[in-house]
Amino acid sequence: MDVSPLAPDILFHLGPVPISRAVVTTWVIMAALTLASWFGTRRMSVHAGGFQAVLEIIVETLETQIKEVIRRDPWPYLPVLGTLFLFLVAANLSAVIPGAKPPTAHIETPAALAVIVFLSVHYFGLRSLGAADYLRRYIKPNPMLLPLNILSEITRTFSLMIRLFGNIMSHEFVLAIVVFLAGLFLPIPFMLLGILIGIIQAYIFTILAAVFIGAAVSGEAD
Repeated sequence: MDVSPLAPDILFHLGPVPISRAVVTTWVIMAALTLASWFGTRRMSVHAGGFQAVLEIIVETLETQIKEVIRRDPWPYLPVLGTLFLFLVAANLSAVIPGAKPPTAHIETPAALAVIVFLSVHYFGLRSLGAADYLRRYIKPNPMLLPLNILSEITRTFSLMIRLFGNIMSHEFVLAIVVFLAGLFLPIPFMLLGILIGIIQAYIFTILAAVFIGAAVSGEAD
């Protein structure tokens, strides 16, 4: 058994490539979200049924939250931020499924999501302001601050990754200790708390991503 939370739990190999439990869980989550979206939208109707109504509530809620943060039309940013939020909720809550471990409790998944946010910030910033105006913000108010502004971009991405990883991994670690010491049924309150933590962490990650994108498209320095 792996004693380090950083050590991957390898399930099988595809040729020379090891496939970990976190990767398999991620594939399953992506497939489930894709199928749910397809089934929920394949027969759209003005008079929404139960599942379509749930999807519409989720989309409208995300739209409102993004608009409040970015202060402009949220629809260009909704696909990225909405997908991030839904994936994070599903990934964080996958711990309640017997035999599954949340992929966000392994450093590679938060790292990949943080990189997606990093690239999205610069993509939207360049598309909104143009290359010259967007790059000029890194030398404001003084060109001597260019290294510090670049370092700020890197450190906030690293912080985004560590915050998500640390919170989810630490909860899994505490729950494992409680199960070992107290048995199977006592940790149920901790699992309920974990559901709340998972949703909150998904919300925080998404909102911070929206803040970063909002600052980029408005041309404001962080």
